[in-house]
Amino acid sequence: MQARRLPALLALFAAAAQAQPTAPAEELQAMLAEVSPARIEARIRKLVGFGTRHTLSDIASDSRGIGAARRWITNELSTCSRQAGGRLQVEEQSFIEPAGTRVNLPTELVNVVATLPGRGASRSRVLVVSGHYDSRNSDVMDNLGEAPGANDDASGTAAVMELACVMARRQFDATLVFMTVPGEEQGLLGAAQWAREARAAGTNVEAMITNDIIGSSRGDAGQRDARRLRLFADGLDPLVRLLTAASANRPASEADAKAIAAMQAELLPLLQAGGNEDLPTHQLGRHLKAAAEAALPGFTVQLIQRRDRYLRGGDHIPFLERGYAAVRISEPFENFAHQHQNPRTENGIVYGDLPEFVDFPYVADVTRANLAGLATLAWAPAPPKGVKLDARELTNDSTLEWQASDDPEVAGYRIVWRDTDSAAWQQFKDVGKATRVTLPVSKDNVVFGVQAVSRKGYASLASYPLPRR
Repeated sequence: MQARRLPALLALFAAAAQAQPTAPAEELQAMLAEVSPARIEARIRKLVGFGTRHTLSDIASDSRGIGAARRWITNELSTCSRQAGGRLQVEEQSFIEPAGTRVNLPTELVNVVATLPGRGASRSRVLVVSGHYDSRNSDVMDNLGEAPGANDDASGTAAVMELACVMARRQFDATLVFMTVPGEEQGLLGAAQWAREARAAGTNVEAMITNDIIGSSRGDAGQRDARRLRLFADGLDPLVRLLTAASANRPASEADAKAIAAMQAELLPLLQAGGNEDLPTHQLGRHLKAAAEAALPGFTVQLIQRRDRYLRGGDHIPFLERGYAAVRISEPFENFAHQHQNPRTENGIVYGDLPEFVDFPYVADVTRANLAGLATLAWAPAPPKGVKLDARELTNDSTLEWQASDDPEVAGYRIVWRDTDSAAWQQFKDVGKATRVTLPVSKDNVVFGVQAVSRKGYASLASYPLPRR
């Protein structure tokens, strides 16, 4: 990493004078520099070397199939844990997936989960980052044929492994979960299992990022942009679909019923107050964009207010459907000759998801973008609670209030606002430890949010104010 990046990091992450920040931008910069394109390339090639990682492929072989791939991932993460003093808790979480549309027999699937526990008041806040280690070729049920899956999704798996190994050497306030999952190509199975269990256990998943198809900066028309990624961030669509199903009295599992109840309690008031573009997923997208672009000057995070591409989906969706803030990171273009294809050459065109079509330095930059967002959020406090916008009187000023945090790491609060047609926060005011503030800005013309700021200068996700009547 270059020294010129430090001022940009300090400018973004330093809080106001009231907080007297000592933000360790140097520590973030050091982690960004540790991300290794060479290690990422080696891991992608190793995963490709298992021939196929189809969810229903061989689990007994030591050299081929999803079982061998899973054991290798577990061993690699366990090695990183030992090198970090054992702080990274690595485990294989198995479950039986019943027979269904893309699983012909009840099948044991295994999520590989590495947890880095947080500390203090924020340790119950959980930040999840994932990639899926299964692969497929042209036939989604072909569990024997070659399915190298270099980009989809060895790239995301390698990025998550690199994040775990780099971040395990540091201490964070929030708990970080680095997860590689199977069954994505068969119906988001591994992610759905983890999300169901998290919701049933009441786990406070504050943010979830899935990295899926992050390996190429080139498109099928020859275009190239190695300085951009796409970030799909919209929590409204799954919310509407689940609540519509609930209102139609459609059968729901106990876990789905809990998810629906949580959404009704947590998210419906935001919608009723006009916060349809300020759900937790939108706030997460804004944070990740700002953090990545500050850490990687000249890099652009294209914030797309859709849950995913048309007719497509990823492992963030089971989290969205259970009321969690979740986003998908993906490359700027897609070349479908190198995705979900049997490896072959036809009419001089090479088909297949092969490592020669992966841009390894680009994957490293996407990994750094993840790291910047995760680290700054993990060092930040929880979002403020009870945020209200006083609407009891007609006035062109705006008065906001919120509950004081009992987290000793909170040094103050920040009010942010933007024009209603802007996707990103445009202005802010740090207000120290005040919990009620009046600004000479009309609430009718802008959208407000309130953030908590840590003693080290890191700001939480923004909380959208509900009207106080």
